[in-house]
Amino acid sequence: MANVLIVEDEKNIAEMERDFVEGAGYTPFVASNGEEAMDLMAKNRMDAIILDVMLPGEDGFSLCRKMREITDSPIIFATAKTEDADIVRGLGIGADDYLVKPFNGTVLIAHLRAQLATHARLVKPESTLTFSSEDGLVIDGLLIHPKARQVQLEGKEVTLTGKEFDLLCFMAEHPNEVFSKEQLFKKIWGLDPIGEPATVTAHINRLRDKMKAATGHPYDRIETVWGAGYRFHLD
Repeated sequence: MANVLIVEDEKNIAEMERDFVEGAGYTPFVASNGEEAMDLMAKNRMDAIILDVMLPGEDGFSLCRKMREITDSPIIFATAKTEDADIVRGLGIGADDYLVKPFNGTVLIAHLRAQLATHARLVKPESTLTFSSEDGLVIDGLLIHPKARQVQLEGKEVTLTGKEFDLLCFMAEHPNEVFSKEQLFKKIWGLDPIGEPATVTAHINRLRDKMKAATGHPYDRIETVWGAGYRFHLD
């Protein structure tokens, strides 16, 4: 049974979310501020997080950054902040989904289930990972399995979020092509560019960090082309 952390300071909303999460068969944990949330995360494994933005003290954006440093579990923003810039910011700092209040509890659970299912596919044990050139992409020690949404680098599993995987797969499928941040944002997020390059930059940086962590050395095929964007470089 999955543990779900709900971070919400409005009691009625927190209780509604808790009841729907529990009714869906998950175990809810409720925090009303960042300090309580981090304390619960220190004591319990959280398989998903439902996070408000407007919290007392530390806001949800800052809290999301801290959470992303210690967990790859799905983070869903559930907030009344509706501006496009807020949505882009939330996704750019590591959230996997963004729901705007008010929303129906059944919609929240549908998003939660989808994110948990995606994450489960991404974190299968390394022993279950098998690749061949027929299954996906094989590029100099990098193995990408699009159907299973799994990645290995030099024999090591690399656990990526959904958007990180989409970025890597898309760029690897188009080697040596330069894509601007706006092009990548529109392609991967399915939204029109609205002048917010930080989303793509943040995901590229996390992708590089995870690949470096897997092997112990930088992965230099994901190149920054200054003034133009990014490309997946092949010799």
